[in-house]
Amino acid sequence: MLRGDKVGLRARYEADIPILLTELYDDPVNSSRSESRPWRPITPGSKDPRLVVDDTQQGLVQFSIVELEGGTLVGTATFWGIDTHNRNAHLGLGLLPSARGKGYGADAVAVLCHYGFVVRGLQRLQIETLADNAAMLRSAERNGFVREGVLRSSAWVMGEFLDEVVLGLLAQDWKTLPGAGNSS
Repeated sequence: MLRGDKVGLRARYEADIPILLTELYDDPVNSSRSESRPWRPITPGSKDPRLVVDDTQQGLVQFSIVELEGGTLVGTATFWGIDTHNRNAHLGLGLLPSARGKGYGADAVAVLCHYGFVVRGLQRLQIETLADNAAMLRSAERNGFVREGVLRSSAWVMGEFLDEVVLGLLAQDWKTLPGAGNSS
């Protein structure tokens, strides 16, 4: 497990799937805001690739986020679009509604940065999030991500087009941040 100050990132357990399905993906609004596709109901027990990990897939790494104190599941984190030639990847996370507002997001982003830069040896990490996702924007910027642009009206979410913000972080900039590299 990779550890931050408040949360750990570990492998996805079979027991995590029904919780993530119910808390994150059964909610049409939450699911539509976090996915780049329309919401659809998921049959319990199905092999939905958003939740079931395929360890043979090289460009995708999925984690479950747990509280360090008690080990309670609080969300999911994903590294996707991993490009080993250009040494970059995208990251994202989803916190259960009960886990929001507790600083877990910023801590999870810090652990993901450690994973990307130290464990994987990447040069650049990127986040795309809806422009009104203040929590993710704060979590990213607290970890040194820089707003690089706005994709105007690029996301269709529940009947309207929304802007997306693109944020980036380079390894050399991350290394100069206080506390960078302290996750393990």
